[in-house]
Amino acid sequence: MGCDMKHRRRFKQTETLQERLARFAAELRERAQALPPGVERDQLLKTARNADTTAHLDDWMTSPGLRPPT
Repeated sequence: MGCDMKHRRRFKQTETLQERLARFAAELRERAQALPPGVERDQLLKTARNADTTAHLDDWMTSPGLRPPT
């Protein structure tokens, strides 16, 4: 029996997580503007807000002022 090892593809990110999330949110908002009001548009806008929130949380978590609980 051969040992088939699967390797995860790895690549160097050229943008920070915040930059990628901001770009993703902007793309979603742009797509949402092209849609009439409705469920699909609302879902795109909700996902964009979630991306913004995630970017802010990541920024907070990596801030130098954050200290572990004592």
